[in-house]
Amino acid sequence: MAETLKLAIIDLSSSDSISTAKSIRQACIECGFFYLVNHGVEEELLLRVFDESQKFFSLPLEEKMKLATKHHRGYTPMYAENLDYSSSSRGDSKESFYIGSLEAGRSNLNRWPSEEILPSWRPTMESYHKKLLSVGKKLISLIAQALDLDADFFEKVGALDDPMPFLRLLHYPGELEFGDEETYGASAHSDYGMVTLLATNGVPGLQVCREKFKQPRIWEDVPHIDGAFIVNIGDMMERWTNCLFRSTVHRVMPTGQERYSVMIDLLPSLLFLSCLCHYVFDSLIC
Repeated sequence: MAETLKLAIIDLSSSDSISTAKSIRQACIECGFFYLVNHGVEEELLLRVFDESQKFFSLPLEEKMKLATKHHRGYTPMYAENLDYSSSSRGDSKESFYIGSLEAGRSNLNRWPSEEILPSWRPTMESYHKKLLSVGKKLISLIAQALDLDADFFEKVGALDDPMPFLRLLHYPGELEFGDEETYGASAHSDYGMVTLLATNGVPGLQVCREKFKQPRIWEDVPHIDGAFIVNIGDMMERWTNCLFRSTVHRVMPTGQERYSVMIDLLPSLLFLSCLCHYVFDSLIC
């Protein structure tokens, strides 16, 4: 049985940004994961998101497949993804729905369930998407301070001019036919963006491996805290900090309970990425 991991709890509402940034720095160096509380996202909105998510994933497969993934937006069925290509499993035992940027010029790529079937689905997800983007930007400013940079550093270099946040709704069924093969809800992986914010319906399963290059890997359970987001650093931030901040490998294991989660991956603007090769990040190497 995996040990339970004790993560730092970061209060986003704290008026002491220096102390908060120091706590974030320590958490990102030691683990790459932490809890975020007092983030300003209303409990009522989060409950509506999970309710609408459950309604969508409860639809017949034929109906969901009408919104099959295009341009990295839309529905992905069970076992269609395998986040760990070294795994022998037939695919991850989850289904998901991806929602990209809501900004003009890219929002038309998003796919939405019929209003006749789910009338409240789109406005609920758009509200949550916008709220999470705001929280993410505030968190990024604290991460900049955690790197001994100005709070608006990432804004000044253009990373947040037109960011590319991807909202993902995830459903892990409770009953599975395990057989003799390896079975994962989400196989071992690290996230590729700057930072990820995750909320769950309280069902366990998330595990973290703090030493991703050591074998055999040691996995630790991440417990749920009511009202808290679970935050983890992505591959981009790890590289930008010269591996000072850790993009930690994690996975979701089946528990026999139905699990819902919703996460947002915060990626920088396309223009920023295209210009990245011309920008010197010496100041980020701490």
